[in-house]
Amino acid sequence: MSRRVLLTGLTMLVGATPVPSQLLIRDERIEAISRGRSNALDGADAEVIDLGGALVTPGMVDLHVHLREPGQEHKETIASGTAAAARGGWTTICAMPNTAPDPHTPELMADLNRRIEESALVRVLPIAPITVGLTSDDLVDVEALTRAGAVAFSNDGKGVQPAGVMYDAMRSAAVVDRPIAAHAEDESLVRGGVINDGRRARELDLPPMTRLAETVQVARDVMIAEATGAHYHLCHASTRQSIRTLRRGREDGANVTGEVAPHHLLLADDDIPDDDGFYKMNPPLRTRDDVDAMVEGLCDGTLTCIATDNAPHAAEEKACSFRNAAFGVITNEHTFALLYTNFVLNRRFRLDQLVDWLTVGPVETFGLPEAGRLRVGGPADLAAFDLRTESTIIPEEGAGMGRNTPFAGRSVLGECVLTIVGGRTVHWRGQLIGKTDDHEMGDPQ
Repeated sequence: MSRRVLLTGLTMLVGATPVPSQLLIRDERIEAISRGRSNALDGADAEVIDLGGALVTPGMVDLHVHLREPGQEHKETIASGTAAAARGGWTTICAMPNTAPDPHTPELMADLNRRIEESALVRVLPIAPITVGLTSDDLVDVEALTRAGAVAFSNDGKGVQPAGVMYDAMRSAAVVDRPIAAHAEDESLVRGGVINDGRRARELDLPPMTRLAETVQVARDVMIAEATGAHYHLCHASTRQSIRTLRRGREDGANVTGEVAPHHLLLADDDIPDDDGFYKMNPPLRTRDDVDAMVEGLCDGTLTCIATDNAPHAAEEKACSFRNAAFGVITNEHTFALLYTNFVLNRRFRLDQLVDWLTVGPVETFGLPEAGRLRVGGPADLAAFDLRTESTIIPEEGAGMGRNTPFAGRSVLGECVLTIVGGRTVHWRGQLIGKTDDHEMGDPQ
């Protein structure tokens, strides 16, 4: 039996302006959209949901998530990781392959897709490794893994060290038209560094990490991308020099794109309060000038999207010194709210720019079908954000297993109140709704 849901009492963007709107869903698709007050939709036989003025956007798309399953379920699972994504308004996420084992064969990719089908609350697109085990020089069978469903190839967490391996990887990726999503890091330049090489590293007496560890590989990889015609995508850009190199590569005709993570937009190394492992990430927090360069890179199109690099860890892996803590932070349950509060309300970004960098931008970057837009006949993947009510980030209330965020206690506007994936409500005002649960959206108790 067909099911219809009428969303009312909402706003949608027309250009840069939020306007009163309605949206009608039939089963998995959008049946009708009305923008403006004049043309009310007929919801006589529909479940009517009043969103109280919330902003409705396309479901957000995250190109960079660590789900940890298989092999690291003490950090996160597909079920918990996709619940966290749903709570943040993400309806499509791309899962990085640093799992145990990594999905370096079609059989392992099939097992991962089976796990996703069984457990995921949102759409999950798997990324395959570039090399077996992520640290070897053994290139995977790019064509076979593309047929098995790989949306991109990445050794995220590790840089590809030999230039020849990256050259071969890009040549193979160009044939199948899949991006190489690179964690740019020359290990010979890391030298045990755990924090950006700067004043704060000296004050805290911590081993510094030079920015050259990132920028040297970015320069190498952009040149290889130009030579091979491959699509090179820089993960979690963090330095002004990396942005400059990407920009020049694009000007020279190379097919290069880049993403920035929320933490590299919101924090600099001067914001690190003490030797607190919750602020340890890779690449590390850079300088305020680098933060400004990330903003410039988004605004001029050098960076094409925002991606979370959401990296959950067990408590004991982060509640310690920089010297011993694991790299990585979580932000995905509050990404929109953090960026809306700190950039849109402060007039550094327009609201439509922020929405585009979280929806259309990632879709166009990876060439994903259907996601990232709201249109009649398209999939009913959407999110709603409360721009009026202030809330506080409390990690212990998160849907994911990780608590390792440096943003605990922050007050924000713009928390997600509704997430719908394929016409199915998976998150409603803080409640997560599993695949086997009743998904009527009555007011939560």
